[in-house]
Amino acid sequence: MTDGRWRSWRTATQEALYGPDGFYRRPGPGPAGHFRTSVHASPLFAGAVAELLRQVAQGLGRPAEVDLVDVGAGRGELLAGVLARYDGPGTVRAHAVEAAGRPAWLDRRITWHAELPGEVTGLLFANEWLDNVPLDLAEPGPDGRLRYVEVAPDGAERPGEPLTSADLAWAERWWPEGARVELGAPRDEAWARARGTLRRGLAVAVDYAHVRAARPAFGTLTGFREGREVTPVPDGTCDITAHVALDSCAGPGGRLLPQREALAALGVSGARPPLALAASDPQGYVRALAWASQAGELLDPAGLGGFTWLAEPVGMPLPPALAPGG
Repeated sequence: MTDGRWRSWRTATQEALYGPDGFYRRPGPGPAGHFRTSVHASPLFAGAVAELLRQVAQGLGRPAEVDLVDVGAGRGELLAGVLARYDGPGTVRAHAVEAAGRPAWLDRRITWHAELPGEVTGLLFANEWLDNVPLDLAEPGPDGRLRYVEVAPDGAERPGEPLTSADLAWAERWWPEGARVELGAPRDEAWARARGTLRRGLAVAVDYAHVRAARPAFGTLTGFREGREVTPVPDGTCDITAHVALDSCAGPGGRLLPQREALAALGVSGARPPLALAASDPQGYVRALAWASQAGELLDPAGLGGFTWLAEPVGMPLPPALAPGG
């Protein structure tokens, strides 16, 4: 049984991240002040998403308006970047979904939502969102049964009650082995709700992920504060995150692919500029070299390139860049 001090990790994380004084509701720079995402690493990422939106709009038959929904939008940086770079058909209706309040400086073309918007047609993009959907943890007790892990405000843990039949079924199907299980059903449900807002279009989730055949034996739960990885403590002072079982989230039409593959297909290249350019256009060579360096960071399989994309079309085929062989 729990008391006022001990709670499930899911309950504690929900309050620590999204409660009145939670990490994601605090004023300031937002996620960019605590960890580096692909959005913050380079404007090339926004350019790739703009190209993906163009392909989605083409696949939808070039509508007069196309929706772009950014779930977990931070301070709206990705949407602003895409709006600055989009050159496809139709007018973009940009929607930011974020627990924090709207930044005063944000482009007026971006509509701010605390919850998912109603039905939309276009591209729903969730970059590093699902890893912040709170979940429960479980470990085998002395009797061998999986039990919830309970946590105190200082991060101390203790075993709790045995799993419900629903969570036990999820664990047996999706995480059959391991000393510590991260029960991903809340992420499955959150993704299904997000994908369900699309009348037609493409839903994409991007995150650090793993699949059933390679689950981490001891889980991945961790914290981030001011650019450093820290012990996860549910007190509202740090981000609390865990990698995502994206194969569990995926619907029957979904495709998983590495970020480095997706971005390369969308035009991001880490190729160095030719040395001849240094002689003919020194400033252009330096700029091209900088772009190549940024692209290299986005494509690095040991870094941001190691993210996984889950792409799920709704009422249309996968865009050419994300289709098998694309």
